[in-house]
Amino acid sequence: MATVTRSRPPGRKIPVPKPRLTPEGMLRSAVALRPLLRERQAETEAAGRVLEDAAQQCIDAGFFRILQPRRFGGYEFDLPSFVRVAIEIARGCPSTGWAVVFTAGHPHVLAKFPEETQIEAYGDKGEFRAPLVGGQGAAARKVDGGYVITGGWDYASGIDIATHFMATAPIRDKLEDEPKGVLIALFEQGQYEIVRNWEMFGMQGSGSHRVEVKEQFVPQHRVHERNLLMPAITPPEERVFENPMYAGPSSNILMSEIAAVAIGTGYAALDCYEEVLKRRTTPRSSKVRAEDREFQVYFGEATALLDTAKAALLGCTQQYMDDCRDEVSGKSKFTTEKSARIVLVEQQCCRLAGDAVNLMFRMSGSSQIKPGMPMQRYFRDISTLLTHTTMAFDRNFEQVTKMHYGFDLTPSDPRSQEFAARG
Repeated sequence: MATVTRSRPPGRKIPVPKPRLTPEGMLRSAVALRPLLRERQAETEAAGRVLEDAAQQCIDAGFFRILQPRRFGGYEFDLPSFVRVAIEIARGCPSTGWAVVFTAGHPHVLAKFPEETQIEAYGDKGEFRAPLVGGQGAAARKVDGGYVITGGWDYASGIDIATHFMATAPIRDKLEDEPKGVLIALFEQGQYEIVRNWEMFGMQGSGSHRVEVKEQFVPQHRVHERNLLMPAITPPEERVFENPMYAGPSSNILMSEIAAVAIGTGYAALDCYEEVLKRRTTPRSSKVRAEDREFQVYFGEATALLDTAKAALLGCTQQYMDDCRDEVSGKSKFTTEKSARIVLVEQQCCRLAGDAVNLMFRMSGSSQIKPGMPMQRYFRDISTLLTHTTMAFDRNFEQVTKMHYGFDLTPSDPRSQEFAARG
């Protein structure tokens, strides 16, 4: 029998900025923006954040509204459309892609909050841009009407262009206490401070700074007492929207973000490598490298790795959409194992993109890896991306096997708690 969500009044509706915009039109906008983003990569790194005019162009293009519900001024496109656009943004500038994409996917998390929360968050115009960070360095103390939260979270990608901030926090009275659970809270501007500590090997322009909150009251409707970063289906009684996509696990959306940025970074490196092969000669002759069999093989291999990664990501994001539809219709359950297996594919997409960039970095020649050279920047960017906590391949291989065979995954197992941790 199909699952039916409870009837809700239509409530206030925010018009979308461009009612006739299609996924293909948005993709064309992302491709058109690529030259400008590429031209200003060095400036973005120097600024340590997404440049204001680039951020505004991303806002005007509607990139932050791709997964945003139509009711609240979003385009409500599907997940494959989201990752296609995300790849192109990162192809123009990995740092900009990191900050924009790691923010644009989070309306999916907000969609799991109560209707009242979403009405407040989207306001009159539907502007919502919120980094999302998980961590243990916080305390959420229960009080009448909500929680008082104190804590600090590193790696808040996109915080400079944010309207809100979302974070997990252990439920406990003091930082030194043992947690009684984990919640996720929504903060608005004015409730948090930005500590500019993002000084990294790569992704230098993403502005993934630290956020600190001091004794801030968060009302109950802005707190979700389930950790929404964990793979879980939204219960029918909590669903605000009819679109099955919003019922699915947010952990898969979050992993698709990082995979799309990895692939986009890989294609940026491929574009750079193609130019190197066109203008540089081989060490053994005067012909350009594009004419040499050895370098043709390298270019072909890098292309194959990236095209495979992109095809796999598009495939598993479509699988996500299908699994959400089947869950809501009652056809089949979107199990934790299904979600975890999609994450495995998304992880392998990152690995393939990393292998492609590493190959091109090695074969570009020493003149291409000096400070300020694009190929050096892409190598630094992909290397930094692959240090993300979600890249713990062995841990997730083990988890999927345990799920498949029905072995115990208790909440006390730190690996199960960290399955979809953000950082």
